[in-house]
Amino acid sequence: MTFIEIRGVQFVNKGAELMLHAVLQQLRQRWPQAQVVLQTGANSPYQARALLGAYQKAGLRLFGVEMNAYSHYLPKKLRQWLIRQFGIVTEADIDVVLDASGFAYGDQWPEAHGLYLADELKRFAKRGKAYVFLPQAFGPFSREKERQALAEALPLARLVLARDPQSLQHLRALCPQGNIQQAPDFTNLVQGASLVPALPANTLTMIPNYQMLSPRNSDQRWQNSYLPMLIHLMLRALEQGMQVLVLNHEGNKDQELCEALVAASQGRATLRQEAAPLVVKALIGQSKAVICSRFHGCVSALSQGIPCIGTSWSHKYQALFADYLQQRFLLDPGLSESQLAELMDELQDLPAEPLLQASALLKLQSEQMWNLVMQALSEQRSPSAVNG
Repeated sequence: MTFIEIRGVQFVNKGAELMLHAVLQQLRQRWPQAQVVLQTGANSPYQARALLGAYQKAGLRLFGVEMNAYSHYLPKKLRQWLIRQFGIVTEADIDVVLDASGFAYGDQWPEAHGLYLADELKRFAKRGKAYVFLPQAFGPFSREKERQALAEALPLARLVLARDPQSLQHLRALCPQGNIQQAPDFTNLVQGASLVPALPANTLTMIPNYQMLSPRNSDQRWQNSYLPMLIHLMLRALEQGMQVLVLNHEGNKDQELCEALVAASQGRATLRQEAAPLVVKALIGQSKAVICSRFHGCVSALSQGIPCIGTSWSHKYQALFADYLQQRFLLDPGLSESQLAELMDELQDLPAEPLLQASALLKLQSEQMWNLVMQALSEQRSPSAVNG
């Protein structure tokens, strides 16, 4: 039995959950005998994991001290009993990690993230286990201790996939000898849910993001301009007769911004909380246009040929909009109201065909990426497990 841990996913952030479904769909097709393992956490409750048939990763930390390495010293019979009786899998029985963190390593995150990762990569490599980083954003890396640790450890990964040219540059500067390549975001292959009640044909869907106002956003101009810009675009759409749907893509952290938009509309906009990420993708796909600050919300729009205005708190957004040749629709905090109005008018008249052409190419690259991942994991796969 092969245990594959899918790392960096959860059930509150709809983008992270969409990545989980993207990985699951590929594993069911390409490696159906593998057993999926998910970490526990506040955003990954037991009920959600159980519905997917996932085993539970035993995260062993004591007062912040990493203890997972000691799981290898537990008797094998005890570990097998934990698996059979409770569905609990320790690090010792994990064969493969597919890291789908999205954006978790670099200066915008605590240094402990990188140091913990480096230790884990060394432990996995020592025991012949596979660690693959699925396409995600990385860096920059300016802290010397973290740089040194990752420079030694990242080459031990079977494959490291950067989602954009800037992330690729950060990684290659850090460890030029690693198996590092570039591939697009892989949620573009996921189909939205079927049988979702249709939205009105002239719906503008708006998806805010609290990170735009967080310290992680290095462009402090957004502190004063972000919400006013969203409100201005929303009111412009309402004046033109569009229906406005405010969609919460994250949970409690985005709720305040969602409610502020609805209040500014004086009740003309509708707020929707949707738990299922495949339904969220379907709703985005039914929209006439989207204004979005969530990365995977932007991907869901652009990959389905839906015109999208975006905002950015990380370099990953610039790269995404460049992939779809839509750089002009990524907002700058210094735009005037007249410029915003012109952009909104242009968005509504944008044809879908150029977006769909770009999407077809990126989907092909995602398929090629999964072939590359399976090739990197071939040592962990028995001949009978190969399917596609």
